[in-house]
Amino acid sequence: MGEFIVSARKYRPATFLSVVGQQSITSTLKNAIERGQLAHAYLFCGPRGVGKTTCARIFAKAINCQNPNGAEACNECESCKAFNEGRSLNIHELDAASNNSVDDIRSLIEQVRILPQVGSYSLFIIDEVHMLSQQAFNAFLKTLEEPPKHAIFILATTEKHKIIPTILSRCQVYDFNRIKVEDSVGYLKHIAQSEGVEYDEESLNLIAQKADGGMRDALSMFDKAVSFCDGKLQYKEVAQTLNMLDYDTYFTMTELLLVGDYVKALLRFDEILSKGFSGQTFMAGLNQHFRDLLLAKGPAISLIELTGALLERYRKQAEQCETEFLFGAISLLTEADGKIKQSSNQRLLVELGLMKIAGLGKKKSDADTLESEYQLPTLPDKIIPVGAESVVPVAVQQQSSEPQSVVAEVKPKSEPEPVVEENVVQGVSPNKGVEQPATVTQIAGQREQSRSTTVRRSTLSQFSIRSLMNEVEQEQPTEKTQRRVAVDADKMSEEKLTEARERIIADILEWRPRFVEFHEMTIAGNVISVKVGSQTLYDEIMRNRTELLSLVMRSAGAKGAVELNVIVDEKIQAARPIKLEDRRAFLAEKNPKLLDLKAALELEFE
Repeated sequence: MGEFIVSARKYRPATFLSVVGQQSITSTLKNAIERGQLAHAYLFCGPRGVGKTTCARIFAKAINCQNPNGAEACNECESCKAFNEGRSLNIHELDAASNNSVDDIRSLIEQVRILPQVGSYSLFIIDEVHMLSQQAFNAFLKTLEEPPKHAIFILATTEKHKIIPTILSRCQVYDFNRIKVEDSVGYLKHIAQSEGVEYDEESLNLIAQKADGGMRDALSMFDKAVSFCDGKLQYKEVAQTLNMLDYDTYFTMTELLLVGDYVKALLRFDEILSKGFSGQTFMAGLNQHFRDLLLAKGPAISLIELTGALLERYRKQAEQCETEFLFGAISLLTEADGKIKQSSNQRLLVELGLMKIAGLGKKKSDADTLESEYQLPTLPDKIIPVGAESVVPVAVQQQSSEPQSVVAEVKPKSEPEPVVEENVVQGVSPNKGVEQPATVTQIAGQREQSRSTTVRRSTLSQFSIRSLMNEVEQEQPTEKTQRRVAVDADKMSEEKLTEARERIIADILEWRPRFVEFHEMTIAGNVISVKVGSQTLYDEIMRNRTELLSLVMRSAGAKGAVELNVIVDEKIQAARPIKLEDRRAFLAEKNPKLLDLKAALELEFE
């Protein structure tokens, strides 16, 4: 049996092309090498296991390669061989976690002065650079800013925020991203094929999800799963060895909640707890599952970090879920997740959340059942004649074994009573009274009496928009009509308007209290003139001009036409008392007894 090497070391990328999920960074580094635009200091930062140190080694190896293939190292020259065998004198690695003192930095500075033995550059890779002490950072500043021409520093860290700004300003910063699930799955497939390991795609998806964007973590879990499954990765066994709930658990739970079966859902949750999983873990996973289902209902499906058959499974279940159900479930689970840490009975809190979600699913299930049992077919569209006033529902009662039917008939203006349509349903008498259309609730209540009952309802197409517009046009006379009426003006208009002046003002103020300026209106012939204090009030009066004049004519009993002349006079508004003393004087002038009341009660004006 040969020596075993973990996959994270055995399959560590050795070229830029083999780096997983960091194409933008590797392309930038390759271009810098090819064009000879090398900086003196680089900072690689990002989460653990995404390739920071690996890219630093590949970059350092390619810089000193004597016969590069583009930007890739040749692996044949003396510099490449020395690096591959671990005996290179030009590439120095320092672990800042254990060498973080000022003395360690001083030793590093002394090494910087030594010229490279093979190649053009001496490269210094400092891993976990954020672990350096404040004094070590300060000692390192001057050398990092102005190093010798042959020295290049590559710093790597997982905690960029801990590095002082003076160091950041002296480096080219490269932010490494989390590796996507599909990229991790693709690399795991390559390793499984190279090792002769059988697998299913769900197992690799589960490993990639658990790794949370770290390739090194994914490879460690892959080795663990291969050992547990004896070289054949199976979905259930991989979930068991990683201590994760498999996707089937969430798909099954969703199906139970969709139909409102909270009893089976609670039993399923009890099985999950018996396997050693916590309620919080289950609830977080179910919430993520509902989130993925919501994204799978539209173009946002690309945000789901899944591949292959598993992604298609999400798409199929998403078609069965209403958007309102998913929104409600996510809201309930998110609210419960914020309370579970402080809850004294976490199990009851999760069970209550499941019952509420089952209630959402039961409402949808009941609505679908009722709609399927009591279909409400619509009548065919009819052409309604112009002038039809309204649509009156007319119900005919059931005789013999024929089904009951509700139809809609038009009630013309000239007919005082509704007309029942004859021979609509075969065997139904038309001489029945008018009833209101049956509703879905009433039909459900009559379920035991007659399951063959069907109801037909009228559609919106039976209403004529044009007929409604004609009625409005009849109520509001056109300009031609107004012009014709104005010619036949009542010769007694001025007398009638003057006599009804107080009644007109009272009617206007009751209809529009804002039109208080009509107290000062003047009448000349059939023309009413009024002054207003603002353009805004003028516009409002003109918008209501037709209704206003109709009200005046009714109040005065005039038979002809009445004209309205509105003048904007801003002095009216300016003359109103604004200051406190002006308002006090204004009130005292209107009613002098207010001053006596103020003195008697010892009041103050406000």
